[in-house]
Amino acid sequence: MSQVAKNLENRYHAPFTPAVTWEPRHHVNGFNYPLMPVVHGGKERQITLLQWGLVPSWIRDPEQAAEIRGKTLNARSESAFDKPSFRKSMATRRCLVPADGFFEWQSVGTQKIPWFITLSGKEVFSFGGLWDIWEYPERETLHTFSILTTDANPLMAEIHNTKKRMPLILPEGSEGVWLDESLPRQEVETLMVPFPEEGMNAWTISTLITARGADTNTPEVKKPWSYAPSRGLF
Repeated sequence: MSQVAKNLENRYHAPFTPAVTWEPRHHVNGFNYPLMPVVHGGKERQITLLQWGLVPSWIRDPEQAAEIRGKTLNARSESAFDKPSFRKSMATRRCLVPADGFFEWQSVGTQKIPWFITLSGKEVFSFGGLWDIWEYPERETLHTFSILTTDANPLMAEIHNTKKRMPLILPEGSEGVWLDESLPRQEVETLMVPFPEEGMNAWTISTLITARGADTNTPEVKKPWSYAPSRGLF
């Protein structure tokens, strides 16, 4: 097991199941449906590598599974309890998705400016998520997840200035509550609020993140990058 995986075990007081050699990536594209570590379980927590893009258990066949995954990378917190794709998982299969930051794009005129956002003083924090298991007899079993979103706080509304949304970020003290499988809907809903902007840091980054053929699995992708006013971007 890698040191990074051991650090996650210590952070979440949960074992990787099964034990894996896992190294984080500096940038992942959800539409590649990557395997990512997800913390789930109630009192008996565990960390498992699940694929991003939730496939509900009731999906009929592989074709339908492939079609729905691109639509379930995220779930709106306001409607997740009522949407067929998410409501079962919202009730009993909530999870934590560890991260050290995330990327978002700001519209400035005709340009899309990439940003990197993280939490102040936090090496690792948790997105609130859902997970599910889809089984197709004698062919495959998929363990997948989705990340919930909320309305944007003022900082994120300025950055993600088209849809004004942001991922659900849970304070560390609320992580155990979020995983409680017996938690009533009303109490779950009190946790699904925008994370305060005062606890976040954000900066613009270069367009390396969108460069065709470029290796974005590098620390360079997160480094600050200034866009000069003379280029008409700000």
